[in-house]
Amino acid sequence: MTQNYSRVPAPRLSLLALAALAFAGQSALAQGNGGTPPAAPASAASAPAAAPKPPVDPTAPKPFADVIKDAKSQDGLFPIWRKDEKVWIEIPKAQLNKPFLFSVNVSNAVGERGLYASQMGRAHLAEWRRVGNQLQLVALNTKFRAEGGNRLASEQAFSPSLLAASPVASAEHAERKSFLVDASLLLSDIPGLSTRLEFAYRLPYSPDRSNSFFEATRAEAGLSTLTARMHFATPRIPAPPMTPTPVPMPSAPQATPDPRSLFMSFVYSFKALPEQPMKARLADPRLGHFAESYTDLSEDYKPNTRVHHIKRWRLEKADASAALSEPVQPITYWLDKNIPPKYRKAVEEGILEWNKAFEKIGFKNAIVAKQQPDDADWDNMDAGHASIRWFVGADVGFAIGPSHADPRTGEILDADIGMSDVFARGSRRFLVEDVNRPAARTAHASHDDAEACRYAQEAVSEMDFAMDVLEARGEIQPDSPEAEAFVHAVIRDVIMHEVGHTLGLKHNFKASTTVTQAQLLDKAWTDAHGISGSVMDYNAYNLSLKGEPSGALTNTTLGAYDYWAIEYAYKPVAAAAEAQELGRIAARSSDPLLAYADDADADLFGGIDPLANRFDLGADPLAYYKRRLKLSQELWARVQERQPKVGEDPLRQRRVLLAGFNQLARASELVGKYVGGMYMQRELPGASMQPAFKPVEPARQREALDFLAKGLFSADSFRFKPEFLSTLTVDYNEWERAGPVDIPGAVARIQNVALDRLYSAGTAQRLMDLPGFVPAKDRKGLISLNEVYASTQAAVWSELKAGGEIDRLRRNLQREHLRRLQAVLVKGGGPGVMADAYALLRLHANQLQSELRAAVARGGQSVETRAHLAESLDMLSNLLKAGMQRS
Repeated sequence: MTQNYSRVPAPRLSLLALAALAFAGQSALAQGNGGTPPAAPASAASAPAAAPKPPVDPTAPKPFADVIKDAKSQDGLFPIWRKDEKVWIEIPKAQLNKPFLFSVNVSNAVGERGLYASQMGRAHLAEWRRVGNQLQLVALNTKFRAEGGNRLASEQAFSPSLLAASPVASAEHAERKSFLVDASLLLSDIPGLSTRLEFAYRLPYSPDRSNSFFEATRAEAGLSTLTARMHFATPRIPAPPMTPTPVPMPSAPQATPDPRSLFMSFVYSFKALPEQPMKARLADPRLGHFAESYTDLSEDYKPNTRVHHIKRWRLEKADASAALSEPVQPITYWLDKNIPPKYRKAVEEGILEWNKAFEKIGFKNAIVAKQQPDDADWDNMDAGHASIRWFVGADVGFAIGPSHADPRTGEILDADIGMSDVFARGSRRFLVEDVNRPAARTAHASHDDAEACRYAQEAVSEMDFAMDVLEARGEIQPDSPEAEAFVHAVIRDVIMHEVGHTLGLKHNFKASTTVTQAQLLDKAWTDAHGISGSVMDYNAYNLSLKGEPSGALTNTTLGAYDYWAIEYAYKPVAAAAEAQELGRIAARSSDPLLAYADDADADLFGGIDPLANRFDLGADPLAYYKRRLKLSQELWARVQERQPKVGEDPLRQRRVLLAGFNQLARASELVGKYVGGMYMQRELPGASMQPAFKPVEPARQREALDFLAKGLFSADSFRFKPEFLSTLTVDYNEWERAGPVDIPGAVARIQNVALDRLYSAGTAQRLMDLPGFVPAKDRKGLISLNEVYASTQAAVWSELKAGGEIDRLRRNLQREHLRRLQAVLVKGGGPGVMADAYALLRLHANQLQSELRAAVARGGQSVETRAHLAESLDMLSNLLKAGMQRS
């Protein structure tokens, strides 16, 4: 049934009633000015006339009691009143202009393109403001703050934001000292979802207030929650263009029955702030915590006005004198009832694993896990419960661990972890299709991410590869004990990562480099210590090569970095000694086992530190990438030998083939980071004399170039049997079908990533700047930009000197190389390409032109090779002419 919760306007008098009142007034006036009134009693002749009643203001709010007559109430921070389809929020006058935490979470969604259920939304420090009979919900500006004389200037300079507004719905209650507001002021697009929908679908969806309503309300001490079922609609779906557009456009929603209409459920929470703010703790950049950051304009003597308070839960010992004490209030995580019962134990284990780190700093049972009853009628998406929730989607494959904190201090007040079912379904498929446990290997039996972490496409790609590896080593049934153990290990690992985020920890993309390759192959060692120095890394699956022993496939426990980060954030420290003690803890950053790098380090200028990566493993990332190529080639060899089974997924063989290519695309990008790379070390001024930036060793840079030349640029790395490629069928039950598999296209995607890196302006600049970071006595043997251009060109065009045939894959690579030359020589290469780089490229292009002329003159090859050489020579000659004209 469609319900309308729009605000009901105040009652108005009809024109007929107004006319009757006017006539009565005129009649009374006539009687007082000349009419003949009835005779008055003699005793009242001298009494004054009764004062006339003031006229009723038809726009005045109705009495409180009249509005909520027969309504049921829920007492909380702001009491909630419900009657049939109507909902009101009671606002005590004492709560006006008093800040609280206002948050918006998503409990139900569309199920595709980033619009998923069980997701945390935004939170604001907000307050109610009354302007006459208008009530405003205002988000306060916490980005800029000041105390003392600059406070007023700061408040005047930076505006707050209006989130919602409505006329008050009742007069003030004389005893309760409060008034009502129609809750339908929340039935608007407060989260800004219409923009998200437009981004996902490029369609103008708008909130439909008339078909939106409140499906649930709940209130308790310090909290009030309303769940709004919001309808969004667009009047029509545009017809597709008659001719394809140059830029592909996203399709309309595919997961809804009618793409013009969709529902979302928003959980609005009003949460009281702690009466006594928690003591804030300053962040230290040598290790990674999320922070509440703001600009402090209180004083003008500080050159850096930015302040960063780490996000952490309030944790205090019940017995401050005890070495190990229970907390006054533990950090409690609720397991949502939508988690499948068979996985709840693994989720609980992932949560409670963090108690090990808190015990090290004196807290016993700092973290507690509770299960929401299956018959519970409340939703733990409200701001009163930190929760773990299970969600599904049509195109989803990630986990996420956000939190909401008190902006004043960084105290975490709420957290809701979302975990996609892909980690259970995918890990099971990995066991079913790929893992082998022959008797010879029983001694080494196997098992296995702006402030939010998302295990998105990268995680799915990594899992796909792991699921498709080692097929020839045997299969395990999905209902076997080994399969169940593996699924639980994957879920436990993911939950450890996401709980770490909700405890305030950022990613650490150097943690995987603290474990050696020998340790990774040792099952006893990995069972005891895990496969990485931190569960906060994006760790790849620990897959051994054929014939090697196998360690644990996934992380099994916290790493050294996790203990260190918890110590800094949560160790009880006396106020007088806090700065000194925290400085002592952070100063351990030089310990190799505590290596740290966050998202910004991994992405800086496209990534310049080859040790800061997502989804690598081991102390030597370059060796890891080489092993990944071997694993891909082994996977391809095995899938070509495997005979498909009746009834299996028709796309299985194709998916397995492409999984290896996805791995190598990432390897191609990250290997390129070595060339012109810089190791980064997080240090504070005066803390030590270690360099913040150190060039990658020349030998390592040359090794990376050699791997690209002999591995990823070689056609021999990508050989497939025609008999196999011709059997890769399609799914005829799906409308959108793939054609024959495109091996040259898949290879080109890998190689283009490396070429883009090698010929980028950033790589050129760093290679020319490297000598400036090395003492003069150590500059001998440094790699130069000239050497990189020369060795890359020689590797790409190696057939010119040998005089042999040029494979189709190699011809594609050579054409892409010419396009990179074109981008610099003709188009200028974009901003940042320096004159020296242009000159060097032109020098090598002239040399390549001479070699092409000699190859064309030599002849003797196939017609395809001769045509390619002639076309390449013509294209390069035109480029050089255009470049000379440009000069």
